[in-house]
Amino acid sequence: MKNIQVIDGALNCVYDIFAATEQEFALIFPSGQDIAFIDDVYAAAPDAAALDKAFDSLWTRRLAKAQVMGIHGQLFYGLDEKKPFYPSRRDEEAQNPDGSRLR
Repeated sequence: MKNIQVIDGALNCVYDIFAATEQEFALIFPSGQDIAFIDDVYAAAPDAAALDKAFDSLWTRRLAKAQVMGIHGQLFYGLDEKKPFYPSRRDEEAQNPDGSRLR
């Protein structure tokens, strides 16, 4: 299982973490990515029904943060303004607004 942290733009967002199977994770984060934006995930999905089913299962596996041993991916909802900071969709390659490396 891999852990996905969900980040959305709601004022009451609690940044929940969910356990994903390897197959579910691969649907959301292709090609070694660990950053995803929900609209991009659905735009790239060859089978939206399979993705819907994966999310239905994922939402049943929320983890208590104190018990999590690592975060393997972050899924953004409604925060398109964050996209320029993650052009490669890899957290370790995050960039500043001027294109320089964040880390």
